[in-house]
Amino acid sequence: MAKAKKRAPDANLKSIRQFLKQYEADHPNSSGAAYRRNSVSIRIRIIDPQFKGLDRVEREDLVWPLLDTMPDDAHADITFLLLLTPDEVGNSPGNYEFEHPLPSRLS
Repeated sequence: MAKAKKRAPDANLKSIRQFLKQYEADHPNSSGAAYRRNSVSIRIRIIDPQFKGLDRVEREDLVWPLLDTMPDDAHADITFLLLLTPDEVGNSPGNYEFEHPLPSRLS
């Protein structure tokens, strides 16, 4: 059986992963992950204990200004932004979808 070749991360995904490395450096107890779901969609998850007590909008208000500093092309590919505390990971339908994505009809 032939092995599927892993595609090298594209420039937009590389920009987002670089952002996540910087976010983790600035927020030592956080972790970030990103993957390209299809040709027009990148999904991002940030787990950060500093989100505790903040609603979804407040969490986004902390993260989007940082994401806005990325190149427009990378920014435009973000279709899923999941911001969780460590305690929310196990009960989050969004996290389940992040970990077990449904197949995309796009390539």
